[in-house]
Amino acid sequence: MSIYKRKRFGRRKVCRFCADSSMTIDYKDPRTLRLFTTEKGKIIPRRTSGCCARHQRQLTDAIKKARHIALLPFAASNQ
Repeated sequence: MSIYKRKRFGRRKVCRFCADSSMTIDYKDPRTLRLFTTEKGKIIPRRTSGCCARHQRQLTDAIKKARHIALLPFAASNQ
């Protein structure tokens, strides 16, 4: 058996929007949207964030809207 073929078993991530129905995805709430972006401003992928496909699509649209109206930056400032 090769040393490169190792199976990883981990706990399945649960979508926090499905688990807590009181949380909503809104483009006017940059504090919540910042949890799903990196320091450089990139959107965190679904496999990392643990969101379901439906909520990941809604998050992506909300982040893009928030960027467009300048609530979130497109990229990090170089300082």
